[in-house]
Amino acid sequence: MHPLYRPTATYRLQLHAGFTFADAAAQVPYLAALGISHVYLSPVLRARPGSTHGYDVVDHGQINPELGGMAGFEALVSILQAHGMGQIWDIVPNHMGVMGDDNPWWLSVLENGPASPWANFFDIDWHPLKRELHGKVLVPILGGPYGEILARGELVLRFDAAAGGFSVHYFEHRFPLDPSTYPRILGLELDALRQRLGANHPDLLELESLITAFGHLPARSRTEPEAIRERERDKEIHKRALGALVARNPAIAGHIAHQSATVNARCAELAAPDGLHELLEQQPWRLAFWRVAVDEINYRRFFDINELAGLRMEQGEVFDATHALVLEQVRLGRVHGLRIDHPDGLYDPAAYFARLAAAGATALGQPESAEPAVYTVVEKILADHESLRTAWPVHGTTGYEFIRLMNGLQVDGGGLASLRQCFADFSGRTESMGDAVYFAKRTLMRNTLASELNVLANRLARLAEVDPFTRDFTVNALRGALAEVVAAFPVYRTYVDAQGATEDDRRDLDWAVAQAKKRRAREETTIYDFIHRVLRLDVPQDMPPLQRLVVQDFAMRFAQYTGPVTAKSVEDTLFYRVFPLASLNEVGSNPARAEISVAAFHHHNQRRAQSFSHQMLAGTTHDTKRSEDVRARLNVLSECPQAFSESLQRWARMNRRYLTEVDGARMPSAHHEYLLYQTLVGTWPGDAKAAREPDYADRMVAYLQKAAREGKEQSSWFSPDPTYEAALERFVRGILEIGANNPFPEDLARFVAPLIPFGLWNSLSQSALQLTVPGMPDIYQGTELEMLTLVDPDNRRPVDYEKRQQALAHLQGIADPRERWAAVAADRAGGMLKLHLIQTVLNLRRQDPELFQRGSYLPLTVMGPAADHVCTFARLWEGRAVVVLAPRLLHTLCAGDATRLTSALWAGTQLQTEAALPAGPWRNLLTGELWPALSEGDLTGVFTQVPLALLVSGG
Repeated sequence: MHPLYRPTATYRLQLHAGFTFADAAAQVPYLAALGISHVYLSPVLRARPGSTHGYDVVDHGQINPELGGMAGFEALVSILQAHGMGQIWDIVPNHMGVMGDDNPWWLSVLENGPASPWANFFDIDWHPLKRELHGKVLVPILGGPYGEILARGELVLRFDAAAGGFSVHYFEHRFPLDPSTYPRILGLELDALRQRLGANHPDLLELESLITAFGHLPARSRTEPEAIRERERDKEIHKRALGALVARNPAIAGHIAHQSATVNARCAELAAPDGLHELLEQQPWRLAFWRVAVDEINYRRFFDINELAGLRMEQGEVFDATHALVLEQVRLGRVHGLRIDHPDGLYDPAAYFARLAAAGATALGQPESAEPAVYTVVEKILADHESLRTAWPVHGTTGYEFIRLMNGLQVDGGGLASLRQCFADFSGRTESMGDAVYFAKRTLMRNTLASELNVLANRLARLAEVDPFTRDFTVNALRGALAEVVAAFPVYRTYVDAQGATEDDRRDLDWAVAQAKKRRAREETTIYDFIHRVLRLDVPQDMPPLQRLVVQDFAMRFAQYTGPVTAKSVEDTLFYRVFPLASLNEVGSNPARAEISVAAFHHHNQRRAQSFSHQMLAGTTHDTKRSEDVRARLNVLSECPQAFSESLQRWARMNRRYLTEVDGARMPSAHHEYLLYQTLVGTWPGDAKAAREPDYADRMVAYLQKAAREGKEQSSWFSPDPTYEAALERFVRGILEIGANNPFPEDLARFVAPLIPFGLWNSLSQSALQLTVPGMPDIYQGTELEMLTLVDPDNRRPVDYEKRQQALAHLQGIADPRERWAAVAADRAGGMLKLHLIQTVLNLRRQDPELFQRGSYLPLTVMGPAADHVCTFARLWEGRAVVVLAPRLLHTLCAGDATRLTSALWAGTQLQTEAALPAGPWRNLLTGELWPALSEGDLTGVFTQVPLALLVSGG
């Protein structure tokens, strides 16, 4: 495989109108010097105007003009090629941005309903349970009840003369009318126009002919290909003719303007046959209050976002249309890797990956093989017991499970237990994590994702009706039972398909149904047996093929539902409710089973080396709840839980005066106060001046308000509580105000100061592991220096690249490794040590890619009093080796005193040599020091200057 299709290190860049292709191109020389092989770009296809993330693609056939368009992209390609670098694209197969006035496929669906050429591109149920929505798509976009919005005149009929078409507008949104309903407007008061022009005027005759022609378009219900083509062709001919007619005849233009105004004026007359309401009732869409989506929406969304509509990627024509530009850039050698966003939302992920791999091989003119020709990673969240399917033709995940491993390695289990008790005592929350997950899922299914559950229950009821033994199961009973199974689901989803359920799928389904039965032990449980059989595709051998397809379709749609429920209830709800140690509440993590032993860490790395040795290894991503540096510092709290508990009580007493009481309830809640203190500990700047900047308080306010809404208890995105959020802001700003009457900031600074050096070493240890274990490291923008950021949008603030460029240039200007180390050591607080570590290892990876991409992973044993405080292993390939010694739990080792962090701590702690290792000598990449042999002496000889070493064989 060409090196460009096997990255050695990626650097994630978040593109938007404020950071374009040109801005990315300007950083390429710096990234090349840092040791990056590929830039890894957020979505670059045309997205909703003003999008800051690019996941709301509206046109798969264009490069986003806000990023610089094709010209800007090609300029980036040129500079990447000049530096021998490649690029990875983040693509979005699951959904598209809709609403607005910029997605031509969606606008066609609104105009033509089921007869649109793109109707089957979107996952729309054209025959929902509610008969009034048959043949229509519910559009929940209104800011209030439909009748009120209509009566206020906020829905406005307009005619676009250039396009020759009518649309209803609602602020920035446009809803094109079905052309077959144009006669309801054009035919109004036609006698008056005849009197003005004369009955035989050719333009009037043409208008009358067009009225007839629009009325005779093939009906929206006709979905056979020929009828769709006829409708598509004729409506455009008629619209062009109407536009031309209006352009040349002012009287007809005035007639249309007058009739449009008349219809708009009758917006409140619901019974008027020529009123706006009756016109809207004839359309293939139905406008509704956005809250209606909870119960009645009939198109699949991305999670609960109405503006993101699910695509039917299982259809070959949809795949081809959405991937044409991507594959063309692959063919041209401009794109070398793909990150697949949210594949769990797809109907058949395995089939999608197979089709993508085949298309990539074809684009590059290569035969298909077990390993995709194009580097491919998937955004897949794995449960503790779950493994990525080895049959999928991908290189691995985007690396969230690695974040869990790194985090867990730095957590003291005993201290974590104390923090859990501390949180329970302070907040009053005593439920187990399992119960908290269950109730969060139930809440989501009752509220945010109720409509999707309703659709599943109705489909299941139709299946039950076929069998005399199950026909008595009511829709309500089936809905309740399905909710119980989903609430107990231990993974994001199964991957049941035409081949049936795998052993892994059956294991997870068995668990979920068993747990659901246990919770409902006093109820009739045969309904769960029915659901179990359907989800496992345990159907009779003599079941008719068509019926089996219906069962299979239900099982696959069920799998599409469990993922969003899990993501929204755990990552975006539970993680903002229960947080004894907030660093553990991370995407892909399980706070209930947090700590990871060194042996378990090695085990996971060995498994990765065998199955997905090129997968991405993340430290921070655009979706993580906290940056790697914040997590690294917070993890230290697990080593000093008593000190934190005492400080927590003291701070609560200090800041009691900033609380607000409303109707007997304190605001903010105790658990939000707890979260705030941990957030401050994790983000408090080492530079005291930075904490005095108004921007810091603004960031904390924004984060806590987002946390409150995500938690969905005191406030929510669905129904924000302004009183609670105002009280929360007063509290945050009050306790952070610097002044003689407020002792909290100084007390917080005194508590955080001793934690900072241990947080730094945790961060460095994380980076050393990320850069050297099996896999491919991904650096999130700016994190090569310390970044104490929180969840988006905080982690998407502008990066100071000038500072980073100057720091790297300074390092590169020092040729001697020992002198470079001296300069780095003198600036530890400035973050130079992390930059030095990353640049040193990345350049080694670039110089010797085989060592890290194909080299074996050998766990090494440490013996002695400090053995539990170091994780060590070797990477070996054809006589070459790197030995990594990374520290852990240093706060405990030093009894909280960073001044004791000297080589003396390692006296008597020895590294056990392995026959597979070269004899030596060994050179420490970080310090330039030489060590004659691994077998000589204890670790005091390696950790002479810092408790971290990367030893390269051969001196």
